[in-house]
Amino acid sequence: MPGLLERLAQVPDPRDPRGVRHDLAVVLTLTACAVLTGATSLLAVGEWIADAPPHVLERLGVRPDPVLPQRLVPSEATIRRLLARIDGDALDRAVGGWLADRRPESTELRGLSVDGKSLRGAAKARGRRIHLLAAVEHTTGLVLAQLDVGEKTGEGTRFQPLLDTVADLAATVVTSDALHTQREHAAYLLGREAHYIAIVKGNQQKLSKQLKSLPWKDIPLQGRTRDTGHGRAEIRRIKVATVNNLLFPGARQAVQIKRRRTDRKTGRTAITTVYSVTSLAAEQATPVQLARLIRDHWKIEALHHVRDTTFAEDASQLRTGNAPRAMATWRNLAVGALRLGGGKNIAAGLRRNARDARRPLALLGLA
Repeated sequence: MPGLLERLAQVPDPRDPRGVRHDLAVVLTLTACAVLTGATSLLAVGEWIADAPPHVLERLGVRPDPVLPQRLVPSEATIRRLLARIDGDALDRAVGGWLADRRPESTELRGLSVDGKSLRGAAKARGRRIHLLAAVEHTTGLVLAQLDVGEKTGEGTRFQPLLDTVADLAATVVTSDALHTQREHAAYLLGREAHYIAIVKGNQQKLSKQLKSLPWKDIPLQGRTRDTGHGRAEIRRIKVATVNNLLFPGARQAVQIKRRRTDRKTGRTAITTVYSVTSLAAEQATPVQLARLIRDHWKIEALHHVRDTTFAEDASQLRTGNAPRAMATWRNLAVGALRLGGGKNIAAGLRRNARDARRPLALLGLA
């Protein structure tokens, strides 16, 4: 498998080759290591690099200073200018490919969530609106792909380009919200030998009407789960029916989930019914597996929560060029590397790395 330095060496260097003092892959790897120690800003990244011990700099390939007895490290200004001009798509492909290579093998159905997140801090700083669409694996939480949606387009137009960057989708179950319940998306996934679970709402009126008209009262309950957390208790009931004439490409089964949520503080209860369709046949996935896949789709929100709370992403007002997106990519890499290393608490993992500069290198396979 290609190492991280090999992957990052595939990212085009936006600089004029004349006068380049620092190798691109080395600067990018230094930045990744700094974020793995909890650096939330380019200022903090520059400070970590300036204080990094000589043996760490040597291991990462930082050149010796031709005059002084030290290593020639890049300044914060150099890192800022470089990240502002970096090819964000190429950087995300390199990081996503590195993480995908290291996914643990699994015999279970592999789920992949597609959802977007806006970088609010850049907009507050009067920068351009940055909205990133990402594909996150359910069980590992690894970000396998990420794209900038852009100001003049919507998430729907970036769904296929996003998944084009994932090398192998065969037998993967792609989950998304109702925004991506589109016939073109379903046909694309079937062409990649993947499966889908598509939430159905008002944007597919005929299909929604068809699902609601099915004889759900005559279909037995096939699964029930109870969860508590975030100040509420939730009971989820699932019913699944095989239907041959569903008005959606490749749809084999219809799914009804009833959620009963009770606010543990106020005691108020709300009941909602969600319908979806899936290309998975009854012999390919049980109702319990379908319920888990639908539930696990929202684990992508856990990633967004970590980036906002642990890395203060929404508070960052970095706005120059592609730098905000590049920092989001490093946060994805940091979370993924910690999870691959067995970390459960991301904040604790960052604090542990900050106590020893060699630990980020070990997590990134550079030790």
